[in-house]
Amino acid sequence: MSTDGEDMVVRPFMLTGGRTTPLHDGLRIETQLYAVPAALSAPLRFESRRIVELCQRPMSVADLAATLRAPLGVVRVIVADLITQDLLRAGEAPGELTTMLIERIRDRVRAL
Repeated sequence: MSTDGEDMVVRPFMLTGGRTTPLHDGLRIETQLYAVPAALSAPLRFESRRIVELCQRPMSVADLAATLRAPLGVVRVIVADLITQDLLRAGEAPGELTTMLIERIRDRVRAL
């Protein structure tokens, strides 16, 4: 343990239980994630808790990795676990406009 204020280093495999492949396939670095309302009250620890806190507003997988200063592969495994536990959702957040809807609105405005 360092006493000079440096962050304690935890090996990535300790955070994922040694797994390197996410349980939920299809997570790209730009995939937007958001926490379900009950996620904050779930009994989570460490990075899982922090990811749920950060995803109170939509955040990409890449942004999570950068914010947590963790390898992308590690974040993908943890995020996949949270999706499997139904604590995170991937894709468009509720109440947000989808790309398809924005394109339809654009096309209709152009038609005016």
